[in-house]
Amino acid sequence: MPDRLTSLTAGMPILYGGDKVTHVSDELADAFVDGDRLIVVQDTGALLHIPADVWGIASDAVGAASTAFGAMGTVTDEQITAFYEAFARRLEDDTTFGPIAEANAADVSSAKDRGRTTTRLELTNTMRSGMIDGLRMWAAAPSGRGAVAETIDHEGWKVDQVTAGLGVVGFVFEGRPNVFADATGVLRGGNTVVFRIGSDALGTARAIVEHALDPALAEAGLPPGAASLVASASRAAGWAMFSDPRLGLAVARGSGTAVAQLGAVARQAGIPVSLHGTGGAWIVAGGSAEADDVANAVYHSLDRKVCNTLNTFCVVADRADDLIPVFLDALHRAGERRGATSKLHVAKGDEGRLPAAWFEDATIVRAEGGVIEPRAEVIGTDQLGYEWEWEDSPEVTLKIVADVDEAVRLFNEQSPKFAASLISADEAEQRHFFNTVDAPFVGNGFTRWVDGQYALNKPELGLSNWQFGRLFGRGGVLSGDSAFTVRSRVTQDHSDIGR
Repeated sequence: MPDRLTSLTAGMPILYGGDKVTHVSDELADAFVDGDRLIVVQDTGALLHIPADVWGIASDAVGAASTAFGAMGTVTDEQITAFYEAFARRLEDDTTFGPIAEANAADVSSAKDRGRTTTRLELTNTMRSGMIDGLRMWAAAPSGRGAVAETIDHEGWKVDQVTAGLGVVGFVFEGRPNVFADATGVLRGGNTVVFRIGSDALGTARAIVEHALDPALAEAGLPPGAASLVASASRAAGWAMFSDPRLGLAVARGSGTAVAQLGAVARQAGIPVSLHGTGGAWIVAGGSAEADDVANAVYHSLDRKVCNTLNTFCVVADRADDLIPVFLDALHRAGERRGATSKLHVAKGDEGRLPAAWFEDATIVRAEGGVIEPRAEVIGTDQLGYEWEWEDSPEVTLKIVADVDEAVRLFNEQSPKFAASLISADEAEQRHFFNTVDAPFVGNGFTRWVDGQYALNKPELGLSNWQFGRLFGRGGVLSGDSAFTVRSRVTQDHSDIGR
């Protein structure tokens, strides 16, 4: 039997990547005790410490979802529909929702006290309505499981290609309470789900499970654990969950660095991954762009900070004089709408095209509160793809380009290859843009349309960029009906068939 790792010593060499070595820190050596786990990320050499109790919490949640998946074959589509309806009713009922709202208020207050962003954490009436609408969309959606995708006929027998549930789908989300409606979408296709939400929203998550999710599962007669929460505030819980081979798919949504690390952990465990991390959309104003179209696209792409918010604005040089003022006005109005001053980053060499007043100090609203800083700052031309995370002050990068082809080149080289929009009245230019820009989401106006529920009438589980290459066999929107497998079923008309 192989030896178990029971302790670590400071300075201990750890091999990773086949030919590289990292070393155990003093802090890790002191914290690691018998029963804990250590994951070595082979891409980076990061040493991820998973305490035994955290491993147990994650393992139990995955186990409950795995056991539940074994029972999903006996659950009817009508029962799954009843679950979504029951879940939606509980969120809609003010009495049932009361404890959830109280838990969310406590989470928001705690996050503010710690200087954390609360833009996505607050369970507003709009978010609540969106959750309810999303659950009812799943109630009305076709199941997909058991559907015959293809039939191959042979003499005396046939093969049906039948769609079926993939298994346990694991999610790690940032602190957004509405992920519950999103994540449970995989039940529609006969899957089960286990999820961990960011620590800021854990109190809200527990309240939703107690007052809405678990009662809805019970009312519909779905197996306990069909939707399981990993109730741990530790980031290590996500690592533990994503290293559990009982998962059929690992989905991570959040900051780019954290998502990349989670993806590496899952891949090492042999689990397929769907990553939804770095975002930030680009808008390019072409030579034939109408000023009103530019103003509307910019303004409506900056209502709040999410992955499909405008991040980088490019304008062709021969329209810079008349369109930059239009862009600046729209950016200013977007800040006013949120009661804040907007923030601009301008590529080095282009700063002379801005009014001097934009470089004066202003109060920019950050997660920790108002901060005095220049309203506009110069950045390197190699930083155009950096995603700005803002609270109430819309934050955007400006770059003047020679032509649309230069904007496409910069997007393909520096952006996470997510969402791109071209404002142009030239149809041939629009076609060329679509054919050359390396992005899954391409438009000709505002960027905030990139949303499964808004655009496709399907609550999304996440939006994938192409930062690490195009996706195999599916679109950039991961939805509940995207998680499935295909089984082959043979039917013989005659028993006397052989090879």
